[in-house]
This record gives sequence, structure tokens and C-alpha cells, in this order.
Amino acid sequence: MDPRLIEPIAARGWPAAETDAIGGWRLHASQGLSGRINTCWALGPADRPVDEAIAAAEAWYRARGLKPRFKLVDGDGAPQDMARRLARRGYVSNTPTLTMTGPLAGEADPDVAVLTETCDAFRQVFADPSFGGAADAAERLGALERIPPPRGFALLRRESLPAAVGATAIEGEWAGFLGMRTGPEHRRQGLARRIFRALVAFAAEAGATRGYLQVDEDNAAAIALYRAEGFEAAYLYRYWVKD
Repeated sequence: MDPRLIEPIAARGWPAAETDAIGGWRLHASQGLSGRINTCWALGPADRPVDEAIAAAEAWYRARGLKPRFKLVDGDGAPQDMARRLARRGYVSNTPTLTMTGPLAGEADPDVAVLTETCDAFRQVFADPSFGGAADAAERLGALERIPPPRGFALLRRESLPAAVGATAIEGEWAGFLGMRTGPEHRRQGLARRIFRALVAFAAEAGATRGYLQVDEDNAAAIALYRAEGFEAAYLYRYWVKD
């Protein structure tokens, strides 16, 4: 699967607060916390010599009070020596993240509500302190609420209490799946699988036929779930930040 196909779709499906470009490089900025919406993606040739483009990207992020960060797909750098150039400037790679793709084969779940807007119950699960700080949750919720339609926000309750959530961003034949979270007291009960299948069914009903998602390479449980649902690894990317 060519990252140059999926990455622009994924960027529109998880929108940053601000974007810009340096030729084929895409600059994304929000509040500086979530990787994908605070990163320079070197997807194609820059419009100037590479080292000048890196310096321009660094200046763009620093002008916004953010640490410069680059995202490179393993084995498909643009240019091919981008990792070496960043390492020479003091950057190190971290957070290897797997992009997975697969066909859509879910089914509606009568207990899962799929809404076109977030709601208080959705936000309650998503912003649970077990997932991180309030600022991180606010930044990610902002990105979710910027997803253009068609989109879906899934909510599953247990005993009337909000228990698990997830989201889908749909663009043509592709649907992205993101924001999957289960409240601490409801984990290990198969709720994530039910949310995922409900979102897949919703996306298929909206006309999508293929799906993509991103998951940390070390999240073995999530990867196993998605593989069981027919998704396979497409490519790996890493973030590069100053040491």
C-alpha cells in the first residue's frame, strides 16, 4: 500500500488546527501534543534544497511555540536520506506506528449508537484521566470535531453508563478508524471490538469499501483485534524529534 495514497486521506481524516506546505512537505500544527497533528510529513519533494526545507519547517514550528517534529515512513523517506539529515541535526526517532488497512466487513450493533456529532457522554469516556491529561484530550477532541462529514462517533453504554467510544472519518471508498477508547472499569470485555464493528458497518453504509487505521507498534492487543477483523500491516512510520 502506497503511503502517498493513504497519508493525505489520513491527514484530512484527523485534521490539524493549522496546515501549510513546503512543496511536497505537509506542515501540521495544533497544540503540540498529538503526534500526527503536530508534525511535518515529508511526503514528496520540497520546493527548495532539503536542508533549507528542514530549517524552514523548524522555523515554522518555533514561530508557533512548538517543538519541530518530522514524520517519516520506514523505507520510503522523501528524500531517501532524510533520516540521515535529521540525525545529523540532533533528531532521534521514536513512537514507531503501524498503519493497517483492510476491507469493511462489520455489522450494526443495536447497543452502539453512531452519531454525527460528539456528545457529553462521548467526551466523558474520551477524556478519562487514564488516557492522559486534560490538554491532550482537548486537543484530540478538537481534531475529532474538525473531521468533515460524512463521519461517525460511536458510543456504547453499559448499565446506562458511557463505556466505550470510537470514530470514523469517511472519504470516498476509504474510512479511517480512530479515537478508540474504553473506560477503565469496562476494559477486557470486548467493547472495543463491538465499537469497531459498528463503525465499520456505518462506514460501509456510507459507501466506503476499504479502511485504514494507525496503531502503536507495541500495542499488541489492538493489533491482534484489527488483524482478527481482516486488517493487515501496510507500512510503519516514525516520528523524529530533537534529542
